Amino acid sequence: MSRVTLSQWQMLAAVVDHGGFARAAQVVHKSPSTLNHAVHKLEEQLGVKVLEPVGRNVRLTEPGEMLLRRARQLIESAEALEEVADSLAEGLEAEVVLAIDQIFPPDVLALALERFSQAFPHVRIQLHETVLNGGVEMLYDGRADLVASGLAAQGFLGEPLATVTFLAVAHPDHALHRLGRPLDLRDLEQHRQLVVRDSAQREAMDAGWLKAEQRWTVSHLATSVDMLKRGLGFAWVPKTLIEPALSRGELLPLPLLVGGVREVPFQLIHRDRDRAGPATRAMAAALMQSVSEWEATSSE
Repeated sequence: MSRVTLSQWQMLAAVVDHGGFARAAQVVHKSPSTLNHAVHKLEEQLGVKVLEPVGRNVRLTEPGEMLLRRARQLIESAEALEEVADSLAEGLEAEVVLAIDQIFPPDVLALALERFSQAFPHVRIQLHETVLNGGVEMLYDGRADLVASGLAAQGFLGEPLATVTFLAVAHPDHALHRLGRPLDLRDLEQHRQLVVRDSAQREAMDAGWLKAEQRWTVSHLATSVDMLKRGLGFAWVPKTLIEPALSRGELLPLPLLVGGVREVPFQLIHRDRDRAGPATRAMAAALMQSVSEWEATSSE
């Protein structure tokens, strides 16, 4: 058996986080003497001084910093275990939060949501249409249950979901098409590129070719497509999003020698697969099944 209890580590963390025994006692609803006794007992059991006085406050000693850093992992694991138990006890979640990159095929997403709603009509869905690092940031912040993204998330394992094809396109009357010859990247540099802004708040990133002297940045792919159809620039956009415009002749692929087509592999990432409730798991299954049906139809 462990010499130190989880409760003792939690009380030490509270004292450190709140700068002293009195303030910590108010937060955790225990008396200062109870916290003081727990920490001194911990020091006695371990034979290590973990706190030292600084004026009216206390701070961690160097050994205390190392021990508490490791203890926090234990505390977080215990909290996660309790959340799993709560989820199992409560059963169905009231809400599922999805972060789906805007490049994900909208028809596939709609099919997945429809399939999910038939099985779970009373579960609320929060859908966040993200760009680039936006979905991954929500994952790191714990604000999304499921994320579909073309970017990897450090510390998380995703599963392959779909591959999205991008085409470089412009209006048929755009100056690049009027050149009447194969194009290279030097041709693009002289014209306006339309790009979509990363929706991440902290670590926004740029992606793709961004060397055009003129550049307009918008917040949504739909805005970019509308501007393309008005002849206001060129861009790489998901093929699934512009297939109607291509068939109507409103947009035309640029005749690039190389780089006119790009493939972006998508992955589906759980915030915590073990803690996922039945609705979250069902939403993941609906996305995977809808992608499979879409790919089967596309290959016919």
